[in-house]
Amino acid sequence: MGFKDIKVDVEYSHILTITLNRSEVYNALRTNTLKEIHEVLQNSSDEIRCVILTGGEKVFAAGADINELEVKGAIESINDVRTSYWDSIKDFKKPIIAAVNGFCLGGGCELAMHCDIIICGDNAQFGQPEINLGIMPGAGGTQRTVKAMGKSNAMLILLTGDFIDAKTAQKMNLVSEVVPVQSTMIRAMEIANKIAKKSPLAITAIKNAVLASYDSGLSASLKYEKTIFSGILSSEDKKEGISAFKEKRKPNFKGQ
Repeated sequence: MGFKDIKVDVEYSHILTITLNRSEVYNALRTNTLKEIHEVLQNSSDEIRCVILTGGEKVFAAGADINELEVKGAIESINDVRTSYWDSIKDFKKPIIAAVNGFCLGGGCELAMHCDIIICGDNAQFGQPEINLGIMPGAGGTQRTVKAMGKSNAMLILLTGDFIDAKTAQKMNLVSEVVPVQSTMIRAMEIANKIAKKSPLAITAIKNAVLASYDSGLSASLKYEKTIFSGILSSEDKKEGISAFKEKRKPNFKGQ
């Protein structure tokens, strides 16, 4: 199976590695990227015990594809097939480790938070800068940041659009470990190998049990996020925010 946006490898017969492969656009997540991740996970062998999702040493993913976002309105968002792709990542029965280096922003940060464990290099930067475009996160960013780091910290990064570095992300409980950038994949592989040697039944049972607690009440909150995200996509502020971003100028938001 050939892919345009990702590279796929199997290590030690039981560890599936998915590498985002759109470095020319900082691994921006377009619909096809998520579709390919979905297809790989859905068609993975029963022999796979753990998955590592990465973007390389320089960038994990710097956000959604701005060209797709620019033309997306409320109707397109409500009927967006991407929702099922996001769900397939979240609901995958094997553990997924995000190995993050460099920028992990917007949709990229949401993708990392869909994973079960986040290991990052010391050059990693996390953020949800959608507010700078006059919009908001639409793939769980408003909900999973609260779950990970608490209301105050979530509000801080969501409302300012500021980035946080790797150590701050660890302090805020967004990531599990921070390692030197050249060791990110090495450490992720060590953890994946350790997990892969455990009982598959126990692995699945533990993941399901943890997610049952983590996801409690999350489904309704995600639906609410999607509803208001869809509405804001038709706003004049969204048009101004994206235009300003593409023109490399400061936006002039009017609350419309």
